[in-house]
Amino acid sequence: MKPTLFILAAGMGSRYGGLKQLDGLGPSGETIMDYSVYDAIKAGFGKIVFVIRHSFEKDFREKVIAKYEKTIPVEVVFQELDYLPEGFTLNPEREKPWGTNHALLMGKDVINEPFGIINADDFYGRESFQILAGQLKNMGEKKREYCMIGYLLGNTLSESGTVARGVCELDDDCCLTQVVERTKIQRIDGVPSYEHEDGK
Repeated sequence: MKPTLFILAAGMGSRYGGLKQLDGLGPSGETIMDYSVYDAIKAGFGKIVFVIRHSFEKDFREKVIAKYEKTIPVEVVFQELDYLPEGFTLNPEREKPWGTNHALLMGKDVINEPFGIINADDFYGRESFQILAGQLKNMGEKKREYCMIGYLLGNTLSESGTVARGVCELDDDCCLTQVVERTKIQRIDGVPSYEHEDGK
């Protein structure tokens, strides 16, 4: 069974000033997503699921979905603030979309196979998709098995300012124990640095 790639593309791009997931940057106007989808298909993924918002569905279908739907099965699901499980209510003051867990919940009716999740606006590299596809194929239909591609923190920093990253912590057997989101990460005197929760 080929794995599915679930692409988080519902972000508002508030700091960027627009929908960066739709902006072209390649020599022929390719988006970052285009590179990810190409590498995923080459690595053996068999379906793509995009999570987006209704407000830019038309542009997304014209600029993104149309490029892929003749090459690989594509599904679109929607993440909206008020799409909540029964018993939950929306704070009327909230404007930003919910996070990754909520986005994943939107795909529960269209994903029935092992799958990987990526952000639409991050570049992962071909080898990452090869490793991920191989691991997901080995999992088959097993339940409650998980994996994650990790990167050396220093290789993910920007020369244009600070970044936020999930920093992984491992035990003595190199098993993942937790992922802690760190903000304002930057290179200081050549070393990746960030503030801990206690401000140090």
